[in-house]
Order: sequence, then structure tokens, then C-alpha cells
Amino acid sequence: MGRTLKIYIAFLILLLITIVVIDSNSPKPIDWRPTYGVNDKIPYGMYVLDHEIGSLLKNQKIEKFNQTPYEYLEKKYDYDTLVNNYKIKGTFLNISKISNLDKQSITEICYFVSHGNNAFISSEMIPNQLLDSLNLKMDSEYKFSDSIYNWVANKKLGTQKYKIIEGVNNNYFSKVDTLNTTVLGYQNGDSTRVNFIKVNYKNGAFYLHTQPVAFTNFHLLKGNHHKYAEKVLSYIPKGNVFWSIKDQTGEVISNSPMRYILSQPALKWAWYIFLIGMLVFIFFNAKRKQRIVPIIKPLANTTVDFTKTIGNLYYQEGDHNNIIEKKIIYFLEKIRNEYLIDTHKLDDDFIKKLHLKSGKDLVIIQNVVYLINMYRKSHYLSVEADLVQINAAIEEVLN
Repeated sequence: MGRTLKIYIAFLILLLITIVVIDSNSPKPIDWRPTYGVNDKIPYGMYVLDHEIGSLLKNQKIEKFNQTPYEYLEKKYDYDTLVNNYKIKGTFLNISKISNLDKQSITEICYFVSHGNNAFISSEMIPNQLLDSLNLKMDSEYKFSDSIYNWVANKKLGTQKYKIIEGVNNNYFSKVDTLNTTVLGYQNGDSTRVNFIKVNYKNGAFYLHTQPVAFTNFHLLKGNHHKYAEKVLSYIPKGNVFWSIKDQTGEVISNSPMRYILSQPALKWAWYIFLIGMLVFIFFNAKRKQRIVPIIKPLANTTVDFTKTIGNLYYQEGDHNNIIEKKIIYFLEKIRNEYLIDTHKLDDDFIKKLHLKSGKDLVIIQNVVYLINMYRKSHYLSVEADLVQINAAIEEVLN
């Protein structure tokens, strides 16, 4: 392991330790998400309500279910022709920021209420299908006062108004069926608006409330806000309560193998920094590392020097015939290799082929062939002049 790599690893480990220490000593930020989860202890969760609903609805049996209302209530219906009624009696309860009741569930709830039961729904947005069925209309105030008060209409429960600002919304019932609707509560911003009503529906009744934030941890623990929640819930008729907590248990589990690491802030940031560190390391080490390749000088061609040495040796010895013979051999060998011409017979045909292939002057070629043939036919010892003449003729053809 190289020294540079060790420095990178040490730096990353030190950085991770520093982040973990800082994160463990820093206060955790408050989670203000409006989850309305019964297991959430954050401000807008309903952990307190889940544990205290028994004291708010005294002497009433409360059954929670984590299914759609349709799935739950449909199983409770007795289809026997002599019965045709639900096996259970009581009040359907649902508290959520925005009601996500599907159409089948709304139809089933209406059917459940029509058989002499009740439904209590507290949500900022009531589904349009239910509003249409009950001949209701909701609206919003675009200008909302900083001083918002909520209170119930029944003066027997007290006339106090509760200042609930945090998380409150500006929705209200702008149209009701006066023949079947009773106003149970109000809110005021720029003006007084209806936010809690009872709507008679066949043999039962719907209780609709637009400020579910009153049932969250924040307001149940703040000042006397819990009294407002008590008063609103007191309108629920005595009897069994069937509380729908579908998608409010916080039990959605990720299938990712990294889910625990990513759910812990310290581990999550440690993981991200590790990935970033690895990318940086790969980036700076992507190029192949090796020692500088030394410049290797090509081997010197000593053939020329060797030839000069041998030539000088022959020249000093005065063996001109031997030198001429070797020059001729060298010349003919070069002709065979470069022009692919047969040099066995040096005649007019040879002269013509060499002239065409080499492009040399015909007279020059004729001269060198003449000198070579004359040398081979002669039987006397050559002198230095002969060597110079033949060499000059050969060089003239080769150059």
C-alpha cells in the first residue's frame, strides 16, 4: 500500500469520526411533517391521542384497524336475507390531514351509517364524493388572521375559545343542507366560519370536522388545547368506536438493504462521504502509474564502418581485383533485390530492363555493364585506375 493511499484512508477515517462526534453532540432538528401517524412523537403525529383516546372517550370500546374502510366494514356485513345488516354497531372514526378515503370506502361508510351507525371524520379536505352525497360544499379563506380561535357551539360544554394557530388551516363549510345539518363548531379568522357539523344521513349521522391538527401531539400538550379536542370528541355517540388508521402507523418498510443506514442521519452522511471519498480516490488514481520509461537509443549501424575498414584493408594491401569483384557482387545483389532483375547474363535485355525499372540514363547503364563485362573477360591484374573507374560507374547507377 502506497504512502499516498494511506494518507487518503487516514483522512477519510478522521473525517468520518469528526462528523459522527459533531452529529451525536448536536441537537436533533424538530420534524414538523404532518404525518398524523399514531406512532409518531413528532409535533404533528398522534402518539398522544393514541395513548389517551381511552380517557377522552370514556367507557367506550375502541378498535383500531389498518385496512381500508371498505375491506374492514364489508367483512362485518351479514348478507343473510333475514339479517341484511352489519354485525357491529358504533362510530367509524378517521382523523387525518387530508382524507384519502377511496370511492369504494366512501360508499361503504355511507352504507354503514345508513344502517343506524355514525361516522366521525376530521380532515382538512373532505372527499368530494362524500360532500356531494351530503349536499355540502367546502371553501377556503385566502386571508387568514394570526389570531385564530376554535370553539364548539354547545354552550353547555363551555363558551371558551381556543387559540389554535400552529398547523391550522383555513377551510370551512360554505354550504350545508339546513334540513339535515346541525352546526357544532366554529372558527374565526377574518370572519366566523363553520368548521364542525353533524349531518343526518338516513338512520345515522356524519360528524365532519375541518381542524384535525387539534388532535396532534403539539396541541394536546400545549396549554389548554386538549380541552378543545375533548369537547369535539364528546359529540361522538356512546358506543363502540372503529378507528381507521390506514397509512398512519408508519409501518411502511423500505426494501432497500441500506434502509437502516439511510434512516440514521449520522450513518447516512458517513455513507455519502465514503462514496464521495472513493470517487475522489478513483479519480486521482485512474491514470496508470509507472516509472518514467527511459529513452533507449537505437543501435548504431556499424555495417558502414565495418565495410570502410575492410575496404581500407584491401586498398592498403593493393588487392584491387578483390575489391572490384566485391563491388560488382554488391552491385548485382542490389539490382536483384531492388528491381527483381536476373543478373546472370548482362546483355542488352538486362540493360533495357534496368533502364526501365530504375529510370537511370541508358548510357550510364550501358557504361557500367560494359566495364563489368570487360573486367570479367580480362586476365590481367587490375590497377587502381580500373577500380576507380568501375566504382564511379556503379555509384552513378545506384545513386
